[in-house]
Amino acid sequence: MKCLPPLLVAIASLSLFAAEKKPNVLLICVDDLRPELNCYGVDYIHSPNIDRLAAEGRAFYKHYVQAPTCGASRYTLLTGTYGGPSNTALFDRAEDLARNANASPPSMPAWFRQNGYRTISVGKVSHHPGGRGGPDWDDQTIPEMPLSWDRHLLRAGAWQHPRGWMHGQAHGEIRGDASQMDLLQAYEGPDHIYPDGISSDQAIEQLESLATKENDKPFFLAFGILRPHLPFGAPKKYLDLYADAELPEVPHPRKPKGRTTWHKSGEFYKYKRDGMDPNTNADYSLQVRKHYAACVSYADAQVGRLLDRLDSLGIRDNTIIVLWGDHGWHLGEHSIWGKHSLFEESLRSPLIISYPGMPSPGKLSHSMVETVDVFPTLVELSGIPKAKYVDGVSLKPILEEPETPGHDAFGYFSRGYGHTIRTKTHRMIAHTDGYIELYDHRTLEGETRNVADHQLEIVAQLKAKIEKRFKNK
Repeated sequence: MKCLPPLLVAIASLSLFAAEKKPNVLLICVDDLRPELNCYGVDYIHSPNIDRLAAEGRAFYKHYVQAPTCGASRYTLLTGTYGGPSNTALFDRAEDLARNANASPPSMPAWFRQNGYRTISVGKVSHHPGGRGGPDWDDQTIPEMPLSWDRHLLRAGAWQHPRGWMHGQAHGEIRGDASQMDLLQAYEGPDHIYPDGISSDQAIEQLESLATKENDKPFFLAFGILRPHLPFGAPKKYLDLYADAELPEVPHPRKPKGRTTWHKSGEFYKYKRDGMDPNTNADYSLQVRKHYAACVSYADAQVGRLLDRLDSLGIRDNTIIVLWGDHGWHLGEHSIWGKHSLFEESLRSPLIISYPGMPSPGKLSHSMVETVDVFPTLVELSGIPKAKYVDGVSLKPILEEPETPGHDAFGYFSRGYGHTIRTKTHRMIAHTDGYIELYDHRTLEGETRNVADHQLEIVAQLKAKIEKRFKNK
């Protein structure tokens, strides 16, 4: 047999290495982001960078989180399993692991790490930015996600520590007494005068290092963007985008009658509002909605900075990108300003997945999916061994054909609300004391009229689905 010349042997070896090289993963988490984006059909929102990602990937119109609060929702994303319903879910898991190393299976970043990836987290990915406990969330001895990250980072800058960064306003202002901190703010200046600007710098620095100095391994880089989380502060240039914008009316704005998961929006109302209430003052309601929109555009700009750097580094063609919102947010629907309900507005959020060679990029999918599906999806797209313990399913069939059917979505919360299930036609909330809310999405009334007493057969069917899904959980 004739030997190949040395140069051809080298080329063949490089080709084999390239074929075997696992794709990188870039996970972008955005806090309190409604699916109110241009790519989701909301034309007054300025979201060009997220829209660009959606045009190159697959946006899911009916993506539902498991819990309408940051910590519990991020638990499901980062473990691929249903978990505790409160913000302490990941810390509770960490405490269990400290007592028994086999108490929980590997998290998503831990699984990738065990399978040859370098894993980095920047910003708010788990519940605490930077992923640590303690009074200021910077205690190295209290990790939120042990054994998961090679680096779990948060540059606090002028905000002094992760707790200060988390609720920071412009120029290092830290929340102390929330009643003395402006709910709405828009100061002139560059992106860096608010917390996400410096966090984006750090994410880009990590991306550059992973692509050049540390390119012996594929990377799993998670970047968590704070805004549009309260308080609503962003550079004024983003609020200026909405100066003349006409916003649609808020649907079903009245407080619901009867028993529901409605609440008093305490997180929102504790900030300084100069006595104004968006539920009784239409002008102020519009002002709040525009400031929220400005924060969305500010978050979108940070997404754009990272995507642009990914392109300029020449690694986009070997990178899977996921953009995920940790839950929705009410902007006056049901007379709520916040999350923490089990209504549609709290549980539905954006999910966009993009990878090289995706069929029919840019086609929106209306198939119903859940946050627990992200972990198995990334595992399959990356070609690493399956994590057989996850509760979700891979979305690859829908990524390849957007009209492929999805599945029912489940959720829960810690206020005695129990569990909820969303099907193509209904949402049911089964309270822990047996009370049932059932809403028929085939009607114009949607989630404003409880029809549980009129559709008893549907109630029985959905109860059985919830019991089956959460059996032994």
